Amino acid sequence: MRGIFAGLVLASGGLAASPSAAQDTKHFSAEDVFELEYADDPRISPDGRTVLFVRRSNNIMTDRTEGSIWMIPVSGGDPRLVVDGAGSAEWSPDGTRIAYTGKSDDGRSAIFIRWMDSGQVQQVAGQANGAGSLAWSPDGRWVAFTANVDVDTKPFAKMPSKPEGAEWSEPVKVIDHAQFRRDGAGFTDPAFRHVFVVPANGGTPRQLTEGNFDHDGPLSWSSDGRHIYFSANRNEGWELQTVEGDIYSVEVAGGPLRQFTTSSGAEGNPQVSPDGQRVAFVCMPNVKRPVWQVDLCVKNTSGGSVSNLTESLDREVGDIRWGGNRTLYFTYDDHGIKKIGRAGLDGKVTTVAEGLGGTSLGRPYTSGTYDVSANGTLAYTAGTSQRPADLAVRSGNRTRTLTALNDDILAHRSLGEVHEITYNSSFDGTEIQGWYVTPPGFDPSKKYPLVLEIHGGPHSAYGPHFSAEIQRYAAEGYVVFYDNHRGSTSYGEDFALLLEHKYSSEEDAADHMSGVDAMIAKGFIDEDNLFVTGGSAGGIATAYLVGLTDRFNAAVAAKPVINWLSKTLTADSYIFQTYHQFPAMPWEDPMHYWKRSPLSLVGNVTTPTMLLTGEEDQRTPITESEQFYQALKLRGIDTMLVRVPGSSHGIASRPSRLIAKTENILAWFDRYRTDKGDQSPDGESE
Repeated sequence: MRGIFAGLVLASGGLAASPSAAQDTKHFSAEDVFELEYADDPRISPDGRTVLFVRRSNNIMTDRTEGSIWMIPVSGGDPRLVVDGAGSAEWSPDGTRIAYTGKSDDGRSAIFIRWMDSGQVQQVAGQANGAGSLAWSPDGRWVAFTANVDVDTKPFAKMPSKPEGAEWSEPVKVIDHAQFRRDGAGFTDPAFRHVFVVPANGGTPRQLTEGNFDHDGPLSWSSDGRHIYFSANRNEGWELQTVEGDIYSVEVAGGPLRQFTTSSGAEGNPQVSPDGQRVAFVCMPNVKRPVWQVDLCVKNTSGGSVSNLTESLDREVGDIRWGGNRTLYFTYDDHGIKKIGRAGLDGKVTTVAEGLGGTSLGRPYTSGTYDVSANGTLAYTAGTSQRPADLAVRSGNRTRTLTALNDDILAHRSLGEVHEITYNSSFDGTEIQGWYVTPPGFDPSKKYPLVLEIHGGPHSAYGPHFSAEIQRYAAEGYVVFYDNHRGSTSYGEDFALLLEHKYSSEEDAADHMSGVDAMIAKGFIDEDNLFVTGGSAGGIATAYLVGLTDRFNAAVAAKPVINWLSKTLTADSYIFQTYHQFPAMPWEDPMHYWKRSPLSLVGNVTTPTMLLTGEEDQRTPITESEQFYQALKLRGIDTMLVRVPGSSHGIASRPSRLIAKTENILAWFDRYRTDKGDQSPDGESE
């Protein structure tokens, strides 16, 4: 079965699987992707005794990552299935029920209520355009949620009536709004997100907000149940604004909106304190920069000034929650690790847990979710370099991992080991943190080929986390190196701004190549077998890098930007990128855009380069990859274009696509490896 499946995956790329992939059953294999699971979205019951969590797994028959709701005692024990095929759940205030989203019998998105004592389930609302941000009223009588509402549009031009029985082409579609496409959805008809409430025992949902604006969750009720807080940008000209928005509240009984915050920039994620006296929210300035500080702010519901509680923390905060009336919890990334912080109203910040992760299966991005109970017990997704996320709880100074979701498969696989490395960039001496993964059975006295894997963003971060893609490379005998180059998050604003108006450039390229040299200096890297790959911003860096150096045997640029002049005006992110990532508009400073484009260096490229992109990518359209592919063809450089049918920017969002991505990359690298005759069946050099 394994050989047949691998052959089908690789058929679209026109390449053959390597012999070691077909023979090795002890290392991490392509099919093992379908066996992976991870915990997500924990919710602690009001009495603090039980945790609900979503167990996500890959279905080999549907080729989808599916979710089901499970529960487990905080003290430990066997997890029990609560609801199959559902999204995350929210406890009712008294803990007797849960609300969750799922599919109704007619296939529509719906909201369901489950009684925890009897297991009885009732559908309380069905929404054609989906529902999210579920929030119970304090008395448990209502559930608030957000859902999209279509806008009725009239034809721009009046068409003559067609004769009865005539077959004309479909009517034209007229676009006059600035945000008209979205990655994963393609061209979109006008629709706006609104706040609704529905009785918890079933009934007709009632829309509370109006207007052609998006009203975003999470939603938070006032302690008396009379108001619901949310965030929105209701400014004139909002479509062309980027980091702008305020906190509003709406009366459940009906009435005009009340604007709660008025600061320049964006305030979001409102959370009302248990006593109703304060609202906490994330706050950020709208600056013409690619990165900016995101803080935890608080304001009294009665009015007054805004207090910034994390001004002393040079990290971006998120996922805020009250832990009582005077304490707030939040997450932040630090040196590639997601942590949980705690802040008092006096602004004192401490770290209370770390090691969140494991909810990003493909590549080792920082990730993870958590919840906190009234007594300060934390439940969170705990990942390691060897395992995707399990559910962990921390009470006082004691941490317990409650699940072992992947031991049935990964305990029987020999995995690559993750090691940390720090080095100085040859560009200016800046210290760079990175990690490298050694193959199973690693022997430091031997020489191994090296893969440089570059993260996307570019303002994001990798860390020492489990990665299915990197484990596949390691299983085939590669040492895999990845770094958090200048511009990466989790190192503070100054470090992130080192790439302002400079992506991609010789500066981040120096960070990568200095890391490659640091790896070679360790003595176990075959410097005649170097390879490079990366996706999205990592694909940009890959294509740019092969225009600066010929040291790599082969490269794979996944979903890259090749020409910034064309990309910014053909992608869904054009408003944000032209404002935040560049000093001027494309027609005002075209040479700056051109200098940042890998296409400007294509005349230097000698490295065999594969391009790999989704056919429906709206973020980095496939026309970008086609420009590089055709330029390399014109120059006679070995190249290959791999198109992923039906895929948007997230080309690894379905299990088979993740497999197709890694196996085509491996096959391309295998074509240009010069040490293949020295490989044993298990992928180790002889």
